[in-house]
Amino acid sequence: MQLEWLKAGLGPLQSLITFLQKKSDTNDVHKRQVIRELQNNLNVFKNGFKNNVAYDVLIDMLSNDAIKQAITANFNFKKLHQGKIDAQNVYEERNKRYIGWTAEKLLEKIDEKIEELKNLKKMNSGSVTQVKNNVSLMVSNLYYRMKLLADFIKAGH
Repeated sequence: MQLEWLKAGLGPLQSLITFLQKKSDTNDVHKRQVIRELQNNLNVFKNGFKNNVAYDVLIDMLSNDAIKQAITANFNFKKLHQGKIDAQNVYEERNKRYIGWTAEKLLEKIDEKIEELKNLKKMNSGSVTQVKNNVSLMVSNLYYRMKLLADFIKAGH
């Protein structure tokens, strides 16, 4: 798997994962689950890079269950971080298009992308190796959205 785009960000990524672990210590069940899921998904990317894991395995390991449960329970995603993403929250050029978005809108896009990748895999005999879509770009966009969300949550701390 080609996750070279992740190589430069491993140091800051570990810092974000550690922060999310501390931030998930809350009495709000849905907030805790969503933050833990974000933390776990970022760990999947980190360990997938370190161990050269195939995209099929990576997609299987990504989870959006907590997001779906929070939506069903009408969770207020502003509890993650109120307000909108601004330029000081964006550390990667590719994420500048998300300036002005809320945590809720970003989480919706993360949820949609995870679902899209899982469905793409199901539609193609359980593998994305032969699909016409640019899976590498889809996965990298998903990672950078998750990292932006973690940076945004951290900025509100």
